Amino acid sequence: MTRMTLEEKIGQMIQIDRTAATPKVMNKYYLGSVLSGGGSVPKKEASAEDWIDMINGFQKGSLSTRLGIPMIYGIDAVHGNNNVYKATIFPHNVALGVIRDPQLVKRIGSATALEARATGIPYVFAPCLAVCRDPRWGRCYESYSEDPNIVRSMSEMVPGLQGDVPSNGRLGVPFVANKQKVAACAKHYVGDGGTVKGINENNTIIDRHGLLSIHMAGYYSSIIKGVSTVMVSYSSWNGLRMHENKEMVTGFLKGTLRFRGFVISDWAGIDKLTYPWHTNYTYSILEGVNSGIDMVMLPYNYTEFIDGLTYLVNNNFVQMTRIDDAVKRILRVKFQMGLFENPLADYSLTKYLGCPEHRELAREAVRRSLVLLKNGANADEPVLPLPKKATNILVAGAHANNMGYQCGGWTITWQGLSGNTTIGTTILSAIENTVDPETKVVYKENPDSEFVKSNNFSYAIVVVGETPYAEGSGDSLNLTIPAPGPDIMTTVCASVKCVVVLLTGRPVVIQPYLAQMDAVVAAWLPGTEGQGVADVLFGDYGFTGKLARTWFKTVDQLPMNVGDSHYDPLFPFGFGLTTEPVKA
Repeated sequence: MTRMTLEEKIGQMIQIDRTAATPKVMNKYYLGSVLSGGGSVPKKEASAEDWIDMINGFQKGSLSTRLGIPMIYGIDAVHGNNNVYKATIFPHNVALGVIRDPQLVKRIGSATALEARATGIPYVFAPCLAVCRDPRWGRCYESYSEDPNIVRSMSEMVPGLQGDVPSNGRLGVPFVANKQKVAACAKHYVGDGGTVKGINENNTIIDRHGLLSIHMAGYYSSIIKGVSTVMVSYSSWNGLRMHENKEMVTGFLKGTLRFRGFVISDWAGIDKLTYPWHTNYTYSILEGVNSGIDMVMLPYNYTEFIDGLTYLVNNNFVQMTRIDDAVKRILRVKFQMGLFENPLADYSLTKYLGCPEHRELAREAVRRSLVLLKNGANADEPVLPLPKKATNILVAGAHANNMGYQCGGWTITWQGLSGNTTIGTTILSAIENTVDPETKVVYKENPDSEFVKSNNFSYAIVVVGETPYAEGSGDSLNLTIPAPGPDIMTTVCASVKCVVVLLTGRPVVIQPYLAQMDAVVAAWLPGTEGQGVADVLFGDYGFTGKLARTWFKTVDQLPMNVGDSHYDPLFPFGFGLTTEPVKA
């Protein structure tokens, strides 16, 4: 650092999106990092080699600077390497919390790291350690549970991604084991899951004890496990935005918790310190950097940031010691992860992208995350598991045959998509693969009652749920299943024995329809491996999942979490009926 100019130091503190980056820009401004925002890809259906070539191109720009400090490339890999075509898409965190198995989450972290490295990416913005206390929040599916103890246990994702800190290693210091592992990012610090009415990026009103005991739970353990970076939340705590909360970022995270990695802002996070956004950028830089943010995810306006921060340092509004603290932390992570020794990716790991072993792991996670909410009118007459041998069965609902719906948001694009978006197995294909060859499977997305009655179906599987969303666009005050979902359930279940499979990122309103449904399965957002759903519906495996979120009766009850005095759920936290596997 003694050899670095102010210009070189400020460059290290900047992260820009790939659309703003070129090798020339990396070289000229000494930029420290590049990211892919949601859906920011080299080209549609880009191969692993396309990703590597693009990232190495940027890296060569960085390596050709005076000091040759490598840049670090980051991406949102929040349920697998989810921006990349053909990657294994794992169930979202809301499903993984159900399983309550930290070792499974660690294995998923390990697979995600390999699939990131397969595309030349050494840094991922995961895990999300939010404790979602209100399902009206559009990011609730990124949270493992409303229970801080479950979220804390799921911080095993960190050693999954980064590798285990060796027994003689220093606890709390950033650690990345080797070239098959990636730097992780605990996010969003802190209180993102506690905002008023679940409004994204809003205000979390809670006392200090509540903040530390509920929302901080996953951070304590992640820091001990060597997490490399922490991302600051857009949200506020008692009216003060986290992006300008020096007491919590510098005082508590870096001071009390002795976090030694680097702190990164969220996308344009400092811009949002003023309203309207970006209206006093000098103030935003001053507040953000002085609060203790080390790397700023700009993600575009790097010259404006460089000019602004240079002015602030030269006029003593930002001290050189603050700049040095930031750069020291960024370089520490880069050295620790071996980026100086191995700055360029090669094609040796491309075979891991969407490999069969990872798909099998995702399929296991799907099986174990399904929660059986209802199984027949009483315990003596269960509907599930379904018989594989039947004359003809009806499969209904758009979600049965839609890979995009099955994966949810943060898949291929930021908001997610509808349709045949990537490689995987839809639930309809899985059903067809699983039933007896003699069983006729009839798929009709939205059948009318005449169709249902006249075909004399043995039983029906109705797959409905939410359509994909991410962040604020998923905020919902009513939490109803979008049309035509409720109509399909009502029409089909009125005339034939029906199993309803719900594909949602959170509990939704089902109380009005519950009596009509013969069986109900919460399948969350299972990802590409829909075969895991059929594995359990037809009894190759039993149902074992237990709710890691409270299933409310009406939205008027919200927020309502386990332990609350007004706790009166439709299905309580920890609920889940079980079945035994059918002996072949």
